[in-house]
Amino acid sequence: MPHEGNLLQAAVVFLLAAVLTVPLAKRLQLGAVLGYLFAGVIIGPSVLGLIDNPQSVSHISELGVVLLLFIIGLELSPRRLWVMRKSVFGVGLAQVLLTGSVIGVTAWFMFGQPLNSAIVLGLGLALSSTAFGLQSLAERKELTSPHGRLAFAILLFQDIAAIPLIAMVPLLAGGDHTSTASEDINHGLQVLGSIAVVVIGGRYLLRPVFRAVARTGLPEVSTATALLVVIGTAWLMDLVGVSMALGAFLAGLLLADSEYRHELEAQIEPFKGLLLGLFFISVGMGANLSLLLSAPITVLGLTLLLIAIKLPLLFVVGQLAGGLGKVSAIRLGIVLAAGGEFAFVVFKIGRDQGLFEPRLYDLLVLTITLSMAVTPLLLLVCARLVSPKVQPVVVPEQFREIDTDTPRVVIAGMGRMGQIVARILRAQNIKFVALDTSVETIELSRSFGGVPVFYGDPMRPEILSAAKVEQAEYFVIATDDPDANIKTAELVHKLYPHIKIIARARNRQHVHRLVDLGAEAIRETYYSSLEMSRRTLVGLGLTQAQADARIKRFKHHDEQVLEAQHAIYDDAAKVLQTAQEARAELAKLFESDQLEEEKLGKV
Repeated sequence: MPHEGNLLQAAVVFLLAAVLTVPLAKRLQLGAVLGYLFAGVIIGPSVLGLIDNPQSVSHISELGVVLLLFIIGLELSPRRLWVMRKSVFGVGLAQVLLTGSVIGVTAWFMFGQPLNSAIVLGLGLALSSTAFGLQSLAERKELTSPHGRLAFAILLFQDIAAIPLIAMVPLLAGGDHTSTASEDINHGLQVLGSIAVVVIGGRYLLRPVFRAVARTGLPEVSTATALLVVIGTAWLMDLVGVSMALGAFLAGLLLADSEYRHELEAQIEPFKGLLLGLFFISVGMGANLSLLLSAPITVLGLTLLLIAIKLPLLFVVGQLAGGLGKVSAIRLGIVLAAGGEFAFVVFKIGRDQGLFEPRLYDLLVLTITLSMAVTPLLLLVCARLVSPKVQPVVVPEQFREIDTDTPRVVIAGMGRMGQIVARILRAQNIKFVALDTSVETIELSRSFGGVPVFYGDPMRPEILSAAKVEQAEYFVIATDDPDANIKTAELVHKLYPHIKIIARARNRQHVHRLVDLGAEAIRETYYSSLEMSRRTLVGLGLTQAQADARIKRFKHHDEQVLEAQHAIYDDAAKVLQTAQEARAELAKLFESDQLEEEKLGKV
């Protein structure tokens, strides 16, 4: 069984290389990605030659990028994507066209490349690495920062733009293009049909399937189902010539609002991490280091030139089109300055079509790989130069140990709202325990006389268990982060379905999402706004009774509208229509109340 032996040997080599190099790279603050690249270089043909054929693992390793895009799709939603449309299709398009034009013109004039080769070179090198960029941002917890969000939007557009670019390479190569219009239409219909299958399946078929799988109670079947969805979608898209990663992203996007979203993410995450590591290892293995030894000035010069062109252009695009500050724009430039994985695909097709000589192809692959390797170093330098020194949070031991006797209420968040709830419960002698992640807040609360508040993240199951949530009757979520509130409500509802949840809501959309999780939502500024309105009405001449009646009428009407909108809150057009109708109806109700008061006054 030599094949099985080789497979086992390859698996041992990959895992050993990752285990040895990645922790070392992390310890040196270089990031996991550089560790994986270094591991690939060491075990590849250029150094130890433990793996003879890097191409044999490249297709499997691409699944890491596929799983990454699926999880990104899960964390978005069609609504959020629509909100990001200007960043994706505006800033993303500007970046690809501007960078592609400058690199293409440089290749044409400075390096004497033919026009068609220069176009492919420019657009191919304009693309950045989705896997590399997002992994680097995630390691530094910068995905939700301004430059992190814009980087994601640009990368998403680049993944979309890669599809027509891959299709365009044979046309620019001047190959055999005798395909008829009917064949082109047929291929287009196949692509649309595949996308339709994914859309319809994601909307109508997958939820019943996941429901049936969930009933089995077998985690391994859930894992198999999750992998089937991702790999099946990627395979279907690959069959019709569409990017596997983009197909997986589409599948994730369609399941973003599913009740099984977090379950899917949990099942896919371990595979994503390993396969993404394998992808970076395969990139390192593909680097032809003999070129670095035979022509070091050329290779290093091209790498520096690529970064020197892309980084300033990304800085300009980030500032002018993305509205970033100088520091954020520099970070955006560093994250996206390297070449990308789609460039390998584009240039390989270009080589096969005769656009590039094999030596130029090897030079391009090595340049992109080195640009990836340089990026963590640039990020490290940037962090040292422009980031303030952040002192680690020191949490006193007495704040960590949650000591409580069967609380009736657990409060998450001891800010303005949480403190008021705690004061009233304490005055009523109702046992409660409060959780917060701010040492200053805990110290302030405890200074008022031993309030039972402890350091703990309510989104961690072990913290909830230590706080004895299972014995409580109510869980009050009072933190000021809407996303954290939703995730906390989701976790508490899942782990302790018997407990009643009262959650702080930022706005009406937030209310709807919390209600879906079985929580009672309280809008944070609603009642104070009603009181301000009541006092304003009295000041403008209404009697106390009239102002109270108006506020009572508005409150009742608003609650009815909110309940009606809950069924359609995903549909922006219908929500807008009901809001307009509600305004007209409220005006009529107030007018009716006024006429009634006038009649009573005359009587």
